[in-house]
Amino acid sequence: MRRLFCLLCLALPLCLWAKESSSVEERPEPARLAFFLQSGVAFLGFDDRDKFQEATDSIYKDLREEARTEAETLAVSRQTFQKVNLSIPLYAGIQVQPFENHFLSLGTGFIYDDESVVLTDRNSKSHHYSYTLQAIPLFLEYRLAIPPSIISITDASLFSISLRWYWMLPGTEIYSTWGKIESKPSLLGNGFGISLGYLIASWKSFKIYGDLGFNSITIKSDGYFEDIVPIYKEEEESEKEKARWDLGGLQLQIRISFGVLESKSKTKIEP
Repeated sequence: MRRLFCLLCLALPLCLWAKESSSVEERPEPARLAFFLQSGVAFLGFDDRDKFQEATDSIYKDLREEARTEAETLAVSRQTFQKVNLSIPLYAGIQVQPFENHFLSLGTGFIYDDESVVLTDRNSKSHHYSYTLQAIPLFLEYRLAIPPSIISITDASLFSISLRWYWMLPGTEIYSTWGKIESKPSLLGNGFGISLGYLIASWKSFKIYGDLGFNSITIKSDGYFEDIVPIYKEEEESEKEKARWDLGGLQLQIRISFGVLESKSKTKIEP
């Protein structure tokens, strides 16, 4: 995962390099209709990871108290959960260009992040604990190609800005060693995403874009966090709040599109 992250971090800076040419070059306009695949690295803003860490901390404390000798105490060990939730989301969809420089997309995706730790008791027996974040988003996206007069490296419109609105479909949930909670559908959606894109390369009907953006996604459930992780702080039943969690955060992604209905016009790039 670290290698993939490093490659993606290098992708956007490299895409800003433009080769000088002494002749006139033609760059095809984006297709009127295209299909796309998108993936990358997402830093999920899941702050409730602390609940799972506190639970395993309490279990570790109990395991140490069960040790009767110094040797058994030394045998008790633990791992801690990662402090950052990294995911490699996958998206696919269809894009149309109703007007020049304006694009609308409809797509869906899959977000998955599994975190696990191992605790060892006084008899050197391993105990595995884990939690998994899973989401199936549906989204609408509006993308605007930024005119070269505003921002450009060449005379072509290579930069773009996009806005997405997300709905979480059934299958969006958190499940752990202790249980599972599912998301509650929301007709108004679960949040938005905004990103800055750059056309890295194009060949015939294929185009490769790099996107750097931020998502703000909140998911609600009719369940409680007590259903998926032991909560050691006692609360009155009336004080319990239904679970909600955050799946937003920074994203660095690569998008590959294939045009099936090309535009007739072409943009010339002068040296």
